[in-house]
Amino acid sequence: MTTTSPVGELSPPVGFTAKVKQVGPGLLAAATGVGAGDLVATMVAGAEYGMVLLWAAVLGTGLKLALAEGVGRWHLATGTTLLDGWRRLGYWATVFFGAYIIIWGFVYGATAMSAVGLPLNALFGGLPVRYWAMIAGVIGLVLVWAQRYHVFEKFMTVLVLIKFVSVVSVALLVSPNLGEVFSGLVPRLPEGSVVNVLGLIGGVGGTITMAAYGYWMIAKGWKGTRWLSMMRLDNTVGYVMTGIFVIAMLIVGAEMLRGQNLTSSDSGLLTLGTALGETYGDWARIMFLIGFLAVTSSSLLGVWNGVSLLFTDWTRTIRLPHGRKAEAELEAAEAETAAGATTDPTGTSTGYEATVAERSLPFRGYLLWLTIPPMALLFLDRPFGLTLVYGVLGSAFMPFLGITLMLLLNSKRVVGNGRSGWVSNLLLTGASALFVVLLVIDLVDRFG
Repeated sequence: MTTTSPVGELSPPVGFTAKVKQVGPGLLAAATGVGAGDLVATMVAGAEYGMVLLWAAVLGTGLKLALAEGVGRWHLATGTTLLDGWRRLGYWATVFFGAYIIIWGFVYGATAMSAVGLPLNALFGGLPVRYWAMIAGVIGLVLVWAQRYHVFEKFMTVLVLIKFVSVVSVALLVSPNLGEVFSGLVPRLPEGSVVNVLGLIGGVGGTITMAAYGYWMIAKGWKGTRWLSMMRLDNTVGYVMTGIFVIAMLIVGAEMLRGQNLTSSDSGLLTLGTALGETYGDWARIMFLIGFLAVTSSSLLGVWNGVSLLFTDWTRTIRLPHGRKAEAELEAAEAETAAGATTDPTGTSTGYEATVAERSLPFRGYLLWLTIPPMALLFLDRPFGLTLVYGVLGSAFMPFLGITLMLLLNSKRVVGNGRSGWVSNLLLTGASALFVVLLVIDLVDRFG
């Protein structure tokens, strides 16, 4: 069970059962990172190549797990947030992230709402997709505005279980060839599949939402390196479930849609629902659509909460000294924390308090930014220039995250068991190199 130390901090749970009961932030991060786009990419890969690219999905899950572990380890080993780490690197890192999160939020808000609107329209009809999308956005706004972390975690866990059970059930329903599934674990590159492979590896398990993981740990009460083993178990559970989920979607695409010319938009998932209904009956279509709705809803809610926490912390760190000047202030903040001081995340100190952040003006302001302005994009084609900037910044974020994590976790600020070992450095290097390649491919595709 989890206990409380004499100074009021939670102590890590003892025993496997007690640790499993504490699992939560990793489920949220993994669930938030798997949206409709990931389902489509996996489904298309299965339809085009069968189970041949299964190994790429497994590898992608492992690399994202390494990144998520690095994010969690920084928070626990230093007692500071990832935004505090980035400001140590200089204003360039904080300014880049600020530009990214503002543009990303505007475009992604419309994307996330539309993704929820599709299954709602397919299940209930009555309204065009854009109006279902607007309703979903407002409901997400109200739920995240009103809920605190512990209620939010329980609600999200239910959505995770629904989407996991529904999609895995569909994968079992289509009766995959187990020999073909296991043969897919052997790395192979079919002709013309390189871009698909890189995209499948890089697309599993989220982008900016991975940076939100540390804030959910703070809200959970995990502090200090004593929680490292708990954090690793938490992340492992979340990403193992993600890996199984992605494999299930790959199986469904391979068995149900092999050889079909599929659309790469979210609406391509409706094709799968229709195929399931024609083959097994309308109940199979409805079960899949419920899973589809759980996937998109958990992604929307996770972003509405997690990225709003990131933006709240950004409004704090952008006003603080950066680079070398940040070191002295971080050390002073640690001394204040050791003395029992409490701070407001919207103020000018380096402290971060999750419960205060959820009630702060920046948090609620960014919630509105995610919800209200993007509704205009639901009625218009996305402006080319905005979409271009959004795409380039999005492609640049993952190499930014991987490279900065390597710099921070090997710095003198991280000591003892919080410091990166050779395994972590190898995985972070591999992930960073992969995302740099994906960035180059994206730039060539956009500008070539």
